[in-house]
Amino acid sequence: MELRKKKSNVEVGAWLSIGVYVVLSCIKLVIGYYTDSRALFADGLNNATDILASIAILVGFKISKRPADEDHKYGHSRAETVASMIASFIMVLVGVEVLISSAEQFITGDTPTPDMIAAWTALLCAGVMFAVYIFNMKLSRSTGSLALKAVAVDNRSDALVSIGSFVGIIGSVVGLIWLDVVTAFIVGLIICITGWNIFKESTHRLTDGFDQDELDKYHAVIDTITGVETVKEIKGRMHGDHVFLDLVIEVDPQLSVYESHEITEEIENELKRQFNIEHVHVHIEPS
Repeated sequence: MELRKKKSNVEVGAWLSIGVYVVLSCIKLVIGYYTDSRALFADGLNNATDILASIAILVGFKISKRPADEDHKYGHSRAETVASMIASFIMVLVGVEVLISSAEQFITGDTPTPDMIAAWTALLCAGVMFAVYIFNMKLSRSTGSLALKAVAVDNRSDALVSIGSFVGIIGSVVGLIWLDVVTAFIVGLIICITGWNIFKESTHRLTDGFDQDELDKYHAVIDTITGVETVKEIKGRMHGDHVFLDLVIEVDPQLSVYESHEITEEIENELKRQFNIEHVHVHIEPS
């Protein structure tokens, strides 16, 4: 019941982001085109790529709801990571297109002065995105969703990009006509960097990479549990938002099977209580 509620809340945040991105992207692209603002137009393309990222999260959550089956003994949680990787490819392609078109426009000197309407549009959109960021960040904290936290951070980045677009447009209006195109180029770089970071994180998870600092936290907790003499090995991997831990611990060889099993139960309960980890496999060896 609690898991279904969490997934429902995450979907609300993802749908909110998609809806806002669709509206803002259309507004920015149309106004950016008709007011000759390359910065605002590039900002609109940036939001268009964010739609893909949010859809990837939705698709991932839909697939992750499927139970384990004959071919997926660990479930389908990694579908979200795969979808994020696909979205990262598209984001980089869009970012490269923005970089190329902005560079060409700067080199040829074809830099018309944008209208002030573009500037106020960018500022208004920045305010909307900050509001969405605050909402999704609160939702991510209440659900513990790493994916929704990533969406919220992206919302904040988009708000800052819009503020940058506002500054670039204002600069062009007051006489620095090249600033609008330069801002568009910077937005293109941001799109590429965001796509690269998503790709890097996705490949890290898909290749079973795991944060060593997190493992150290788990190790410290396990060390405090009565009966655990040594944590011989600890490994972690991610399946979507789910942490899977594999442990090898050493205990007193004189303990009975029942007593050893009680220690593993205590480890599982403590990791779930402190870190919300539900998938823990413990292998016991005599010290």
